[in-house]
Amino acid sequence: MTALAVALSLTTAGCYRGAGDVGNGGPDTINVLMVNNPQMVDLQRLTAEHFTKETGIRVHFTVLPEDDLRDKMSQDFSSQAGQYDVAGLSNYETPLYARNGWLTPLGRLAASDREFDQSDILAPVRASLTAADGKVYAEPFYGESSFLMYRKDLFEAAGLTMPARPTWTQVAALAAKLDGFRPGMKGICLRGQPGWGQLTAPLTTVVNTFGGTWFDKDWHARLDSPEFRRAVAFYVGLLRAHGEAGAPQAGYTECLNDMQQGKVAMWYDATAGAGSLESAGSPVAGKIGYAPAPVERTRTAGWLFTWAWGIQKASTHQDAAWKFVRWASGRSYERLVGHELGWSKVPAGKRASIYRDPEYLKEAGAFAAATQGAIRSARPDDPGVQPRPAPGIQFVGIPEFSDLGTKVSQEISAAIAGKQSVADALKESRRLAREVSDAYAGH
Repeated sequence: MTALAVALSLTTAGCYRGAGDVGNGGPDTINVLMVNNPQMVDLQRLTAEHFTKETGIRVHFTVLPEDDLRDKMSQDFSSQAGQYDVAGLSNYETPLYARNGWLTPLGRLAASDREFDQSDILAPVRASLTAADGKVYAEPFYGESSFLMYRKDLFEAAGLTMPARPTWTQVAALAAKLDGFRPGMKGICLRGQPGWGQLTAPLTTVVNTFGGTWFDKDWHARLDSPEFRRAVAFYVGLLRAHGEAGAPQAGYTECLNDMQQGKVAMWYDATAGAGSLESAGSPVAGKIGYAPAPVERTRTAGWLFTWAWGIQKASTHQDAAWKFVRWASGRSYERLVGHELGWSKVPAGKRASIYRDPEYLKEAGAFAAATQGAIRSARPDDPGVQPRPAPGIQFVGIPEFSDLGTKVSQEISAAIAGKQSVADALKESRRLAREVSDAYAGH
C-alpha cells in the first residue's frame, strides 16, 4: 500500500503513458494500468529490453498514484470497456472484482504452466487472490505484511532490548525512553496521513489486537466498543506523545524517509520498507532490527497485502496479457531484478523459492526471514478475537470500506493533529460505520 511520486518517460516498447493515454491496441500490444511505486517503475524500465524482446509484445503503461489508479481501474473494469488489458490491483479489489465478473480466472492457466509454478506462491498470498468460487483471479507481483523496524545501534547505546514478541504496551514504553535520546529524534513513526490505505491500515491492526473490530459477525458497527476506543486512544496518544514531527500528514513515504534519516528510532509499517532501509546507499543499512507486529490480545497482528496482476475479462488480448502476467509474477523476473538492479529491490513476499535463494539471502538476509514469517502468520479470515463478517486484516473486504475507511481516518487524523478529541472523532466515525452496517444487517 505504498506510492512514490514518479516522473519517468521511456520511448521504447515498455513506455510510460499518462492518464487516459493508452496504446493502439494492436494484436501485439497490451495496455497495463499500475500504481507508481518503485517496484512498478523498475518493471517499467525492464519490460522493453526483456519481455518485449523475448515475446514481441509491446507494453504501454499508464502509471498513476494509488487513489487515481483505483478510480480509473474501477471505471474501466466496471464498464468492461477493455481500455486496459491488465491492471495492478490488490487483494482488497480482487475478490470484489471477481464477484462482479470483471476479471479473467487465472488459476487454470497458472496450474497448466509448469514453469510458472503456482505452488511456489506463498499460501496466504494465493488465498487472498482467490474468490468465493475457489478460483484464482490475480497473480501477485509482490506481497507484504507488517512488522516493527528499530535501530539496533540506538537500543544498544540506550541499554534497551527489543522483546522477541513485543506488545504495544512495551513498544510505547520503549518509544518514551528513546524519544530525544539523540537531538531531534522521536521514539516511533506511525502513519497519521488520512486514507484507508494509509492511517487506517496500521490502526486497524492495532484495533484487532486490542480486541476490537469494525463490525461484528452480524454486521453491527462496533466503533463504540471499549476495545475500539482503547485502541484508537492508544494509537493517537502514542503519536502525540512520541511520534514523528508532522504526524497528521505522515504516511508510508514520510516514515520511510524519517527512518532512513535517523529522525525516529522505531517504525511500524509494511515489510516492503525493509528493502529500502537495507539498500545500497541507505544511511541506516545494517543498523535495523526487525520484530513481529506488536500484539496485545492476539498471537499475531501483521497485515497481509499484495499488489497483483488481473486481466480484464473484456480484454481482446487475453493470450498476450497472460504472457505479461506470468513474466511479471515469475521467478525469472525476480532473478532479473536481482542481477540488474540489486537483490534488495526484488519484488519479493510472494514466492517461497526466493527465501531459499542464496543470492537473495546474501543481500536481504537481515529481513527475509522476518518478512516470510510475517506473511505466513497473517490471518485475514481470523485477525482478531471474535468472528468477522468479511475477510481482511487492515481493511474490511467490502466495497464500501474504501470510502468508510478514508472518512474515519480523516476524523482520527484530526485527533492526532489536536483539532478534536478521540471521543469526538469516534462519534462521527460511529455514525459513518452505522450507515454501512444498516445496509448489511439482516441480509
